[in-house]
Amino acid sequence: MTHADLNVLRDVPAPAKINHFLHIVGRRADGYHRLQSLFVLIDWQDTLHFQRRSDGALTRRDLSAALPADDLSLRAARILQAASGTPWGVDIEIDKQVPWGAGLGGGSSDAATTLIALNRLWGLHWPRARLAALGETLGADVPFFIGGRAAIVEGIGEQLTPVALAPEGFLIVKPAAALATADVFRHPSVVRDTPEAPTADILAGFLASVPASAVNGRLETARPAWGHNDLQRAAVALCPDVGRVIDLLSQAPPSGLGQARMSGSGSAVFSRWAQGKNEASGSPNVVLATLLKQCELQGWTARVCRSLDRHPLDDWLD
Repeated sequence: MTHADLNVLRDVPAPAKINHFLHIVGRRADGYHRLQSLFVLIDWQDTLHFQRRSDGALTRRDLSAALPADDLSLRAARILQAASGTPWGVDIEIDKQVPWGAGLGGGSSDAATTLIALNRLWGLHWPRARLAALGETLGADVPFFIGGRAAIVEGIGEQLTPVALAPEGFLIVKPAAALATADVFRHPSVVRDTPEAPTADILAGFLASVPASAVNGRLETARPAWGHNDLQRAAVALCPDVGRVIDLLSQAPPSGLGQARMSGSGSAVFSRWAQGKNEASGSPNVVLATLLKQCELQGWTARVCRSLDRHPLDDWLD
């Protein structure tokens, strides 16, 4: 990313995330679901460019996929402008690469990156916590991206416990169809009363389920991943291709591929992917090439990603 002066910020990243698990542990009086999840940043990202304006106007131009007229980046700019009272405006350009409706947090990440970038571009110098509180009004995932690290996420998304995790690789597959969060959550098959677990137990259970292959490329039998996604059954009912992707990845030869699971409330499915060699099943690269070809033939988007230990803009905040 470059920022030669305070009038322009170019090539500003907005990374996606995956949910290793997603448990719905109850519902608040206002109707919002209470969650427990583990979010991890990944290197699949959108790229945003910001040009400061002196007239206070807020505009957006799409460089790739078309976004809604009033997307989350514009809404983020608007609420930060109003809350801060700044006279500045901004022109935003977005190269959208993270697919919508995938459960990868693309829109929320765009909003978080906008808040972080404009905090710098407009010379506001707000602390991280203040930006996160503002981000919470835009969406439950926004505070996580402002937090900048892998985290156990609780409440409606505002309670973050940062965790240090070893690097991992993932194969992520998104069917052509997108899923709207509201449609998934209202489906009658959603489990809404998974027992709440202490944060320490969540982390211990997750770490015990991470195979060495996910970290250092040494192949071994995949271990059952800790937890589950309470929205997965609803997603499969609404989009049968989600189930087909899970079956495809689950039936692949054990060449570094782990248990497949849906991420968040969208249609994307991920599996741990480790490079290495298994003589019984062939090179993981051959297995991967075969899987990618199968996905292409189905019209699905497939991508190999790596986890990020922190947000690329983490040092822009306190």
